[in-house]
Amino acid sequence: MDTHIITPGPYRATKLWNEVTRLFRAGMPVRKHRQNFRHHASCFTAAAAVDWLHQLLQSNSNFGPEVTRQQTVQLLKKFLKNHVIEDVKGRWGTEDLEDNHMLFRFPSTSPLKPIPCPAPAPGSRSIKKRPSLRDREGFFRLRNLKNQEKDSMVRMNQILTNVMLHQSAEIQIIMRWKRLLCFSSLQRILGVSSLDEVLDQRHVNPQNIIHNMTNVNKHGVVTLEDKSNDLPHWVLSAMKSLANWPKYDSDQPSYPGFERDVFKTVSDYFYSLPQPLLTYELYELFINVLGVLQPQCERVAIEALQLCTLLLPPASRRKLQLLMRMASRISQNVDMPRLHPAIGTRTLMVHTFSGCVLSSAEDCDLDELLATRLVSFLMDHQQSVLSVPEYLHSAIRDHIHYLRTVQVRRYHGDGEVPDDASEWEAGL
Repeated sequence: MDTHIITPGPYRATKLWNEVTRLFRAGMPVRKHRQNFRHHASCFTAAAAVDWLHQLLQSNSNFGPEVTRQQTVQLLKKFLKNHVIEDVKGRWGTEDLEDNHMLFRFPSTSPLKPIPCPAPAPGSRSIKKRPSLRDREGFFRLRNLKNQEKDSMVRMNQILTNVMLHQSAEIQIIMRWKRLLCFSSLQRILGVSSLDEVLDQRHVNPQNIIHNMTNVNKHGVVTLEDKSNDLPHWVLSAMKSLANWPKYDSDQPSYPGFERDVFKTVSDYFYSLPQPLLTYELYELFINVLGVLQPQCERVAIEALQLCTLLLPPASRRKLQLLMRMASRISQNVDMPRLHPAIGTRTLMVHTFSGCVLSSAEDCDLDELLATRLVSFLMDHQQSVLSVPEYLHSAIRDHIHYLRTVQVRRYHGDGEVPDDASEWEAGL
């Protein structure tokens, strides 16, 4: 089957929907069937459609072998609702389709979804706004610079010189983070002319990146200053119990099916969160990263996800790290009792948590399949994906050293570095 390459860019989920629709219409075998003493030409049974589409999805690199038969049935239901198919009486618009021998056919009209025109990029690229000084705290807190424009360079004292050094270094470091993470590396990996196509840069907070890289414990997990954003103690306890099964706190109850109840408790919590862990704002970016999740591009895919997950709010990144670690350990634990009577443990992990990891703010017919593909890869590579790339640490250290050298020469005329300038390197 001829598969078109869906290149990175806006509305990739819609393009994938159209591609699956095209492949299904072009490849699904149709023939004459008899039902209720009548013959129907050019149609197919629901079960045959499930067989054919399931095989297509599992062999398609955009979705992968984790796609289940039940997910295929769900997609066919959406096909019926969106008039990609209709029953032999011409009825559509509902999800009245099961894995059985009911007959369906293709309508004569085109079922493809229109690709919306890309919204204009926020702001003009020719206008560079000065970074706001209002919301900088902690590592990026700036000092009062009101006198900077009033005083002449000749009359500046050592304190004001250091303030200017910090201001310039901070602004350039922020821009360096954005350029390094969003513009340079991600743009190169995704192969897009501009990241504006897949990322609203207003949602890129350099402070999140700094926090995710520097505020980590010995296990590489993000730590939070505001504990109110952390996982509740009872959720952490439940996750630890499952991750370390059968070793668990002796104070916890133990009864047949206890592990299933604990698993449901964890699942219910993550689905109660107001946003998926990868956030609605970064949905389009992660959908485009799915395009590089190919077996021959594993290293590139890991690098792309390393960069993208650094953009997350620290609380979301921490939850994602702990969830993926737990799911990975459970799926590899041969001593873990079956958590579902009909589904294997690994498959259960992927399909249970895919919806709370990635989903769109607006209903997307392919969300479940795309999220399954991503969560499967995250589980297999969570240790690499959710660690901080060492080359980023090195690049920023080198850049800070360069900034210090340039600023010292500009304001001091020699190679002496102000003592308090070293604080910029403390967190790196």
